[in-house]
Amino acid sequence: MADIRTRIGSELEVNSYLQNLRYALNHNAKIIFQAERLVDQNRNKRYTNQFTVADLFPDENPVLALARELQTLTIENYMQTVRDLRFPKRSEMREFGKAYDGKGDVYIKIRVELLTEFGNHMTFVMSFHYAEFPFSGNMFPYKKKKRGETP
Repeated sequence: MADIRTRIGSELEVNSYLQNLRYALNHNAKIIFQAERLVDQNRNKRYTNQFTVADLFPDENPVLALARELQTLTIENYMQTVRDLRFPKRSEMREFGKAYDGKGDVYIKIRVELLTEFGNHMTFVMSFHYAEFPFSGNMFPYKKKKRGETP
């Protein structure tokens, strides 16, 4: 049975989403970052948002570091689109994955909203943490295969 919460967005949709993300970030979007989450209480510390951001960007303001890193996402980092069942009136979230050389794979889950009810752009970063399991190529529907690489 298919998961009704997730889907793969079209290339056009994902590229439009990334364009909106960059637009929002370049126009003073408010970044909401969940450094501490209830789900992290029983999780290995390494796989928490707070640990990952501190480990990757130790001497930086976390929000500024995240703003910079989110702007580097490409369609090849896209994994899937997720419907938020807890807040069905909110926009869908997108999941991305990015490898940080020497550190590990990072799972990223975000929501971008242009012109919220308060007249501002908003980027909600739900997840930015080391992946508990290594990423595989088939998790990324738009990742280009390198010559000689198998799926």
